[in-house]
Amino acid sequence: MKSIYLVLFLSMSLLACKKSANEKETMKKEQSPQVTEVASIKGEQLTGVTISNQRLFVNFPYWRKPIKFSVAEIKEGNQFTPYPNAQWNNWEIGQPVTDSTFVCVQSVVASNNLLYVVDTRNPLFQGVIGQPIVFVFDLNTNELVRTYKLPEKAFHKDSYINDIRIDNERGYAYCTDSANSGLVIINLKTGEAKRVLDEHPSTNSEQAYLTFEGKKWNNTVHSDGIALDTKRGMLYYHALTGYNLYAISVEKLIKASEKEIENSVQLVAKTSAPDGMIIHKNILYYADLEHHKIMQLDLKTKEISTVVEGDNVKWADTFSIENNYLYYTNSRIHEAGGDISDLVFTVNRIKL
Repeated sequence: MKSIYLVLFLSMSLLACKKSANEKETMKKEQSPQVTEVASIKGEQLTGVTISNQRLFVNFPYWRKPIKFSVAEIKEGNQFTPYPNAQWNNWEIGQPVTDSTFVCVQSVVASNNLLYVVDTRNPLFQGVIGQPIVFVFDLNTNELVRTYKLPEKAFHKDSYINDIRIDNERGYAYCTDSANSGLVIINLKTGEAKRVLDEHPSTNSEQAYLTFEGKKWNNTVHSDGIALDTKRGMLYYHALTGYNLYAISVEKLIKASEKEIENSVQLVAKTSAPDGMIIHKNILYYADLEHHKIMQLDLKTKEISTVVEGDNVKWADTFSIENNYLYYTNSRIHEAGGDISDLVFTVNRIKL
């Protein structure tokens, strides 16, 4: 008799556990935000996205020729309009490089009604032409209001200045270099720039590949993703082909010696391999490239969880947040090794 009761008890316990697991899975699916496609373009690979006062901007790096434009504003009806105009976007290989044309734009970031455009000046990854430049446009007038040219000491000939974060409180910008590992710090008032953590273990790639559906994507990409916690004065950064998230005080970056900066680097967490990163309300959002996810890390508790995953996340490249919506691009880099004429690249958003 006791054995019968024991069997019944175990059966009921197993059923309860299964029910609890199913309920948790259902709850997880219900809580997962809906992905909405905001815009799409065929055959033109976009990477960066930023939104300011409901104006949406994207960029297209010069990774293959020709490209239709470098920077575009997405207007109603899925219209991609060259920004600030067509002339800025008509450069081609072999033409003279001027200070009034884009060459190879990797990132666009809006802040305080200004649009910061990061021009790597490294088309086709064949080396920097002249100097990497950050162009700044006034979104009220759409006019160029400032140009930051990186001095020779701040970059290498094979540098690929990848992403940028603007610190208006302190008057600095922070950039990553994904081709030759390191960070670049720009004084927004004086235009002076310096390079730090050059080829440091925290900015170096940890391996030479990522894995997608069991297949290796062979590439070595150093410091790439970057996020600024303005309130706490911390800068977070991550190699793309790597699994360690690092952080450092921006006060150290601005004022300390190189040795002090190196000694101040903090290992924050083991994460998935990301590209896009951004901080919002004490949460660090970042991509999990290999598993087609967007993740979140609670900076207070260090708890990591999935925000969204699936076919709507194909190399979440860059993030931007406005009105509690997270916008991201699907740059599909792991799928775009050859002809991309039939590939569709999208800008999506989710409600946080």
